Amino acid sequence: MINLAYKDITHSLSKFLTTAISVGVLLGIVIIMIGVYRGMVDDAKMLVDDIKADIWVVQQDTLGPFAQSSRVHEDLKNQIAYQEGIAFADAITFETFQLENRYGDFKVMLVGYDPFSKIEIIDKSKLIEGRVLQKQHYEIVVSQKTNYKLGEYIQLGRDRYRVVGITKDTVSNGGDYLIYTSLKDAEVLQFTYSNERIRSDEHRGIKGSNPHLVNAIIAKTKDGYIPQKVAKNIEQSTHKKVFTKESQKELLLQKVIRKSSKQIGMFTAILIIVSVIIIALIIYTMTLEKIKEISILKLIGIPNFTISKMIIQETVVLGILAFVAGNIFAHLISNSFPKRVLLLSSDAFGLFVVILISSIFASLFGIYKVIKTDPAQAIAG
Repeated sequence: MINLAYKDITHSLSKFLTTAISVGVLLGIVIIMIGVYRGMVDDAKMLVDDIKADIWVVQQDTLGPFAQSSRVHEDLKNQIAYQEGIAFADAITFETFQLENRYGDFKVMLVGYDPFSKIEIIDKSKLIEGRVLQKQHYEIVVSQKTNYKLGEYIQLGRDRYRVVGITKDTVSNGGDYLIYTSLKDAEVLQFTYSNERIRSDEHRGIKGSNPHLVNAIIAKTKDGYIPQKVAKNIEQSTHKKVFTKESQKELLLQKVIRKSSKQIGMFTAILIIVSVIIIALIIYTMTLEKIKEISILKLIGIPNFTISKMIIQETVVLGILAFVAGNIFAHLISNSFPKRVLLLSSDAFGLFVVILISSIFASLFGIYKVIKTDPAQAIAG
């Protein structure tokens, strides 16, 4: 039997493909928006995952350095190290900077840590060139996205730092590129002020700042100990706020990026609804354009079921082609965005199912028009 959908599509192939690609661009934007959301969630957890710590000790009554300002004394690490269930502890600090090079200016988050720490701060699998820090002063590891080269010098504060390592896919919870220096250098950068600021502080009776303050103390638990129980004991004995690795990640998702992720999610949902409406309108318009041909088919005895099947098949083909075009478009432009766009095959498959079901649903408008079409219209011209 002749496939009516195949005949109709090949009859106006260029128009059909143009329509599919146009809808595909819209679906590509939907895929990108889902990727932006996934990237935001992944970025929020990435730094906590990269730092191989089980316990985070922060300032009391705060949510930690990723959500609020947190200051604890560096020597607190010695007290934490002797807590039951702790293998070793160390201090860490975070600070945002605005850097500028030949490629432009950009925001970075500086992570300061002890190069001789037993806790892994830089994920070795993400180190693509050079090495991690091995000295207490004037070495720096940077993200690949900063466009600095191995061996290049970067001016930070009053000192120059030599790039000894380059990482990939290392970002803060806000999507800023990461750079790493020693804890001692980070403390100097954090608490070194201009001469004017120092003179102004002296006039006010401020004699200086404490350079031995850090944002958090991180720790690894011993084998066999449950991090949640260890964290509770530390919180009771030190009067500090203590998070486990998992609770720190949950905090980032629930407190730090919650509103942004909701907004992107709502915008994505609106785009999907708009896409479905557009597909429905396209199919309905295509049906109206063929109303005379459909009347002739009904006049010669072709049943409504066969014509309706043609409409459904065309709609499904349109949805599939639009999805393929959208995927190609999304992957072509995903690397052009300033923040990471994470495209997952599971998300693409989920969207494909939604588009397929929506396309079939959208075809009902065309089918309704087919059923209502009077065969006499073919005679009327």
